[in-house]
Amino acid sequence: FAFKKFGTASFDTDKFRLLFIVIEEQITLSLVLNTMASVDKISPYAYFLAEKSAQILTAQEGDNIQVSIPNFEYEAESSERLKNQIYLMRLDSGGIYRFKFIIIGDHEVGKTSIVRRYVDNKFTRDYRATLGLDISMHSFELYGNKVTISLWDVGAQAYFKRFRKTYYSGAQAAFIVFDLTNRETYDKVNIWFEELVDFIMDKDLPIVIIGNKSDLTEQRQVDYQSGIKLVTELSKKGESKISYIETSALTGENVEDAFSLISYHYIMKNQESEEIILKKGLLNEINSILEDKTTLMLTFISESPFWTPGLQILTEIGQLGDFSKNKDEKEEKIYQYQNGLTLKNYTYDSIDISGSDGVLCIFDAREKEHIDFKWKDLVIKIIEDIQEKKVVLIGIRVSDNIDWSQLLEEFNINEQLEKKMVSLMFFKIGLEYRFEIYDQLEVMLSTIKEI
Repeated sequence: FAFKKFGTASFDTDKFRLLFIVIEEQITLSLVLNTMASVDKISPYAYFLAEKSAQILTAQEGDNIQVSIPNFEYEAESSERLKNQIYLMRLDSGGIYRFKFIIIGDHEVGKTSIVRRYVDNKFTRDYRATLGLDISMHSFELYGNKVTISLWDVGAQAYFKRFRKTYYSGAQAAFIVFDLTNRETYDKVNIWFEELVDFIMDKDLPIVIIGNKSDLTEQRQVDYQSGIKLVTELSKKGESKISYIETSALTGENVEDAFSLISYHYIMKNQESEEIILKKGLLNEINSILEDKTTLMLTFISESPFWTPGLQILTEIGQLGDFSKNKDEKEEKIYQYQNGLTLKNYTYDSIDISGSDGVLCIFDAREKEHIDFKWKDLVIKIIEDIQEKKVVLIGIRVSDNIDWSQLLEEFNINEQLEKKMVSLMFFKIGLEYRFEIYDQLEVMLSTIKEI
């Protein structure tokens, strides 16, 4: 330490185990542990403490220093529980959700500046290497839920590599940053990518490559096409969704977009995973019904022949087998599967629901305070035409400011329902309509099975 060359060191005495971390030239953080303590387990916390201490010691008026202490073992164990939170958010509002993104790359590429610009909308020209790890939290509202992104800014020191695996654990998306004015940092993106692949269990982790310091146009050593080429090459090496964007932490250009981009990839990844599970559930319900009935006919009705999500979802389930298109016209489509399933689709003006076990009809009431008078007539016609003990679902797309109860009252079809034993259900379709349709298809199939 007298030569001021050590980043970290530890040694044992008779009673204690000592760990030292250099914060800056004249400041050293000393930790006193018991003799049985694991330095490897303590070190992630020690480096985090060192970084926060450095921030406090160098803070200027108005700086915001976040000092919440993470539980690194929990971060790793809870990654599976966190994976599908975006999907769960569609179920209700008022929830609190937390996601972990990591940001890595060489020294002085601007990782910390990007995080600070995003979290505090500030920029500082005074460079100080991150001492292992800095964690910042950024919260925002999404569909009435509080979402918090936990940003793990990981130090690039070579001697620190063995601890980075601990910090990567549980990450749900990653940034790899390089300096557009320093070709060497661009060339090392491959090394950071390989480390990420080695350390992360999730092999399809969403990744955004960031070329930072785009404001320094005259000093630029890496052009935009080189960034695109790099992403193309990395995409061939694994399953990750990888994108490229250029930012300026100094001006703030594209910083917000970079976080939006990685959030989009993360959300889409989880939606795709969840859709696989949901499709499997629908397939099981259909096969169960066909085991009892040998045939199943579902009919979909919508205003536009080009927006019929129920039909689209079911025809995307490849495990249902081959089908032949008996009819594929604008007003009418019929798909017959070899396993006994028949799917039919009609527009409002031309419907035929004879033989249908279930009907799903969708109305678009966005920005409408009242229903179209033709909608009620169509629902009555469906009730009259369908056989008894069958299932009818009516989906209504509405805006947030519309009185849902008022719209339902305007249908007023109790008289027709009293005359016929039909299972009729209304449901609201919001912004995340695709998952809502999945839910309602499952309700329809489950009800058909019970009846």
